[in-house]
Amino acid sequence: MMAAAPLRVLACGDVEGRLEALFSRVRAVQAKSGHFDMLLCVGNFFGATSEAEWAEYRTGAKKAPIPTYVLGANDQETISYFPDVSGCELAENITYLGRRGLYSSSSGLQIAYLSGIESQDEPAPAYSFNTKDVVELKASLLSTPNFKGVDVLLTSPWPRHVGTFANSPGGIDTKKCGSKLVSDLAASLKPRYHFAALEKVYYERLPYRNHTVLQETPQHVSRFIALADVGNTSKKKYLYAFSITPMSLMNPAELVKQPQDVTENPYRKEAQKTKAPLCAEEEPACQFFFDLNKHHGKKRPSDEKAAGNSQPKQAKKPPQPMGPCWFCLASPDVEKHLVVSIGTHCYLALAKGGLLPDHVLILPIGHYQSVVDLSSEVLEEVTKYKSALKEFFRSKGKRYVLFERNYRSQHLQLQVIPVPLDHCTAEDIKESFIAQAQEQQIELVEIPEHSDIMQVRDEISLVEFTFPLSSLGWWCPSEVPCCCWRQNIEGLICARCILLQVKIP
Repeated sequence: MMAAAPLRVLACGDVEGRLEALFSRVRAVQAKSGHFDMLLCVGNFFGATSEAEWAEYRTGAKKAPIPTYVLGANDQETISYFPDVSGCELAENITYLGRRGLYSSSSGLQIAYLSGIESQDEPAPAYSFNTKDVVELKASLLSTPNFKGVDVLLTSPWPRHVGTFANSPGGIDTKKCGSKLVSDLAASLKPRYHFAALEKVYYERLPYRNHTVLQETPQHVSRFIALADVGNTSKKKYLYAFSITPMSLMNPAELVKQPQDVTENPYRKEAQKTKAPLCAEEEPACQFFFDLNKHHGKKRPSDEKAAGNSQPKQAKKPPQPMGPCWFCLASPDVEKHLVVSIGTHCYLALAKGGLLPDHVLILPIGHYQSVVDLSSEVLEEVTKYKSALKEFFRSKGKRYVLFERNYRSQHLQLQVIPVPLDHCTAEDIKESFIAQAQEQQIELVEIPEHSDIMQVRDEISLVEFTFPLSSLGWWCPSEVPCCCWRQNIEGLICARCILLQVKIP
């Protein structure tokens, strides 16, 4: 069976009535790149001064060069251009899709659409949509047998929080911009492409996944693209060309392939936010899971919220120590001469018998056993310490390896060990961990860069770069050969030598 030929599609932002400018550009693109099957327009198709140009197309004096599909009004002034709320042909080759629904092309491409801007009113004004509209649209599509998602979603507003986990859209604050209802719709319909406009900027977000890594069957990724307005003086991109094979005609394995730059789903994170507060944290460059089940009995669930965007637990009082604790700051046993800095919830201390003179520990002031037990306030302060240490060590020409040594320990210790930038790269450190894992017969599974650790932590232990490493014992440095010490490099230690100090018990 021959593979279906992909469709060639153009998407456009706010036209604002500049029909001649738009269609002239479309003709130029086709002259250079060949024929396109359709043009999809989001945002304001009509503008305040549209009537003169529009009359030529409405009367048939001019014709759109390719089939053009548009969304409805976003304000009271342009409602009159859309005579039928259920959709209709406005002019030859120009079709109004309707208030909401699903358009299926003859080629099998499925395009979900929602016209207007968000409203809290019931009923919503003719140029708006409300919760009822979104609920009914979702219900009509999700009830379809074997529903996997749609090929394209068209909305005029951006989805709220679309920038979470992703590249910045410049001056647009995605925590405030856009519609929460559109976010909810996108999360449910899982569009392969989602186009929006209204903000007068071009923004192509990194693709995001629609499944939970290691817990759900892989699904296709989604891409969000916001487009600028036609003919804008800033030369921002308003026309986007892409090729797409309808989902129903694709090989399932090809459909679910994950690009390297895929991120976590921004809307799933927002849904979790209603259950528990989140703290904004820097994401790691690379992370691994390792399975200890084969050699060490039952798996020990573990995660490292302090090292990635995560969902901390509700604030709670730390448990009280069962006996003397060297690391509780209020304990008479704590060695306070090693303390470097004291915050509200955490403190920084030099390591007693550290691998290097600047080997430090990040510790909670309260008696928490591991990162998974930390409250959101403590996690937030841990992140601040990590960021400060990153800047400090970089000013000294170093990067750090960070891991949690959570083995027979009743008080959390985040070990922070600096290594010279010119002695090893992050890739060297990663390869060292992989090599040591292979020697210990531990299976590592790499997860993508922008993953949300909280979604994949169940029943799994975590190693992350920069590096939390759980369930580890500790070898005395003097018992282990070290290439740096053999070479008499005083005060330096490489990534390999750090690995040699660590042993799975």
